[in-house]
Amino acid sequence: MAEVEVVEPSGGSGGLIKIILVVLLVLIVAIGSALGSLFFTGFFDAAEEDAAELAIAELEAEIENTEALQQPEKVSKETVDEEKFKPAYHSFSAPFVANVMNSRKVLQISLAIMTYYDERVITAITTHELAITSSILDRLRMITEGEIKDPDFRRELAEDLTLVINEVLEKFEEFKFAGVEEVYFTGFVVQ
Repeated sequence: MAEVEVVEPSGGSGGLIKIILVVLLVLIVAIGSALGSLFFTGFFDAAEEDAAELAIAELEAEIENTEALQQPEKVSKETVDEEKFKPAYHSFSAPFVANVMNSRKVLQISLAIMTYYDERVITAITTHELAITSSILDRLRMITEGEIKDPDFRRELAEDLTLVINEVLEKFEEFKFAGVEEVYFTGFVVQ
């Protein structure tokens, strides 16, 4: 008896189908994971974010309108022309003494302030004189010998001390204005 060999066709088409299916499966998984990542990071929720931002903006506008309505109406106070802008002065009782930074020199100054506001500013200064003195001494201890030689030193120091005093008054009295207009030196010694 003769043996018959069964010849199988070369597996070219079966292997090609498997490769195509694997590639398609990998593509489907990659696309699915990319879309899933975008979904979970909120990429598709842009419309909701815009709506939320719009709602917040509307609420802020409503709050501003409500605050504007709640502000008390300003009434002008009748004053005599001679009392308008009349300056008031106050001088500190003790001189301020500080060492000049990186020097053997000592700076001693006596100060007075001027305000155009009413007696509240002078009262606040006397009430908080210890805090004001401390802040002034903190500023004075930062002065260097080179600064003292500058021709504009006294003017700049007076401006700085005006700011320092006003900061203390705003902190403790909650003034919404700069109560002290100017600082004057009634004594100025560097030894």
